[in-house]
Amino acid sequence: MILTLTANPSIDRTVTLAGRLERGAVQRAESVISQAGGKGVNISRAAVAAGVPTTAVLPASPDDPFVLELAAGGIPCDPVPAGPPRVNLTISEPDGTTTKLNSPGPTATPEVLDALAGRLRHHAAGSAWVVLAGSLPPGAGANWYADLVADLASGPARVAVDTSDAPLAALVAALPTAQPQLLKPNCHELASVAGGDADDLEADPLAAAAAARTLVDAGVEAVLATLGARGAVLVTRAGAWHATPPPVEVVSTVGAGDSSLFGYLLGDLRRQDPAHRLALAVAYGSAAAGLPGTTIPNPSQVRAELVPVRELHLTLGG
Repeated sequence: MILTLTANPSIDRTVTLAGRLERGAVQRAESVISQAGGKGVNISRAAVAAGVPTTAVLPASPDDPFVLELAAGGIPCDPVPAGPPRVNLTISEPDGTTTKLNSPGPTATPEVLDALAGRLRHHAAGSAWVVLAGSLPPGAGANWYADLVADLASGPARVAVDTSDAPLAALVAALPTAQPQLLKPNCHELASVAGGDADDLEADPLAAAAAARTLVDAGVEAVLATLGARGAVLVTRAGAWHATPPPVEVVSTVGAGDSSLFGYLLGDLRRQDPAHRLALAVAYGSAAAGLPGTTIPNPSQVRAELVPVRELHLTLGG
């Protein structure tokens, strides 16, 4: 089972424009889509579509429309009573450019945070993977994810983390005490904790892999770094690989990183080797980029066989 934690869930509202976004102008939207979302929720949604058992832990009232939407979609959910989820707005332009406006979300009380951690520990006993994903709500300390990773270390489940900013920095600072089996940064997040320029890392997979290896050397078992249109690199203690996506008409990049993370986990559950796990990750992310809003692809839309993977050779100490 894949257990997901979305500590700061959101209603993802995507506005699709007919033309380029113009600041200060009045523009008509072609469509508006609202979906219950958040990184962990997106991964659980992908798991359901692929027939993989999952449970989504999140803060929300059990009778909140957010939770009811997940239930209607067949997504098993264990909500901790809390205030209503935030609303995140994405503006999508015809060329695939997306502009995101994310709200902070309601403040999480110590009682809510303790309850989330307790639910996580309970479900983790029967899970193959625990995914800690997304931003933290106001009220949670930056080291909350790091504390959870350390707390889960004694259990059987492996832990994947996808976060940014202060929570990511706190997790890396806590290595190797808080040691996730998988870390999934994008190029900007990777640069923030491993050094270098984000644009340079995105343009140069070898440089991205070298940066990712510093995290592996610090204690992370595997780093899956997504590089936008350049695909992704995977670095483990056994080696490094780069995969490029097949051609796709980009509709919305929202949720593409979450889909990539699920693709990797799916490949791991299938006991595939690192190169095939990376190919499946990139195929899932590419398929998501071709879908509107935060739509998560189903397996029939994923073409891992079209993703070329090459091994990267990193020099010692580089």
